[in-house]
Amino acid sequence: MVQPYADKQIKLFSLTGNQAIAEKISKAAGIPLGKVSSRQFSDGEIQINIEESVRGVDVYVIQSTSYPVNDHLWELLIMVDACIRASANSVTVVMPYFGYARQDRTAAPREPITAKLVANMLVKAGVTRVVTLDLHAVQVQGFFDIPVDNLFTVPLFADYYARKGLVGDDVVIVSPKNSGIKRARGLAESLNAPIAIIDYAQDDSEREEGYIIGNVAGKKAILIDDIINTGKTFSEASKIVQNNGATDIYAVASHGLFAGKATQLLDAAPIQEILVTDSVDSKEQLPKNIQFLSASELIADAIIRIHERRPVSPLFNATIHLDKK
Repeated sequence: MVQPYADKQIKLFSLTGNQAIAEKISKAAGIPLGKVSSRQFSDGEIQINIEESVRGVDVYVIQSTSYPVNDHLWELLIMVDACIRASANSVTVVMPYFGYARQDRTAAPREPITAKLVANMLVKAGVTRVVTLDLHAVQVQGFFDIPVDNLFTVPLFADYYARKGLVGDDVVIVSPKNSGIKRARGLAESLNAPIAIIDYAQDDSEREEGYIIGNVAGKKAILIDDIINTGKTFSEASKIVQNNGATDIYAVASHGLFAGKATQLLDAAPIQEILVTDSVDSKEQLPKNIQFLSASELIADAIIRIHERRPVSPLFNATIHLDKK
């Protein structure tokens, strides 16, 4: 059992984005969740009331900005403002899932860079530091003028698959799109396995059938991506891998959004198991073969290290055990 954290100059609060992981983080850190109320008026305006003093303490606010993204983002900004006005010493935002991180560049004329806009809003509101989990693009860290700790999920996945015996040449790590090669290579190196890449003749909404760079025939394939949103990427990739001779197919992603018809697509796909962290508290129906790996201990350790001014870098090779949601 984790002992209560002795330092009273730290307070942990959870907003409504993912209260389930907040409770796990609280338990792992030995820091009780502070009392805060959040409600919406009939016109959608959000009101926050911190129901205990935060004067002079270091505040950590846990909020995943997943669906409904804008409600959760505004709730977070309002909470930060409340902490600053209540004379908190510092405000660290803990975002297990960072919404808008995919809009990190101008991909077409006249498009915004919304990830930068969100970074500006958080800094302007008074955030002192950000802790997040597996950003879609690591360069988003550079959008902030404050420290950002981006914790990695690949070591957690490597530990999980190693304990299942999915290591060595009998396994192949597959990137379902060419932009995910670095992530696939990181998992492959940890499992001493080769990698393969799925590429397409054209990269648009009407993709032609993909082809594989690498060998998956007779191997157990692990598809890896950072986000499962509509499920289309994994669904298509699993069929391509199966058609090229893979014996078993697994899929793993840091964040499970499962929007729209994702569950139906994934249930129909030849995927033996889908593994995600608990960074998103999805309200959608989940795939039947889903497994959850909790990132709560990793995040709790980061919070304590930051508060005690100890290095966070040792956590980049951390391991966490499987946790059913």
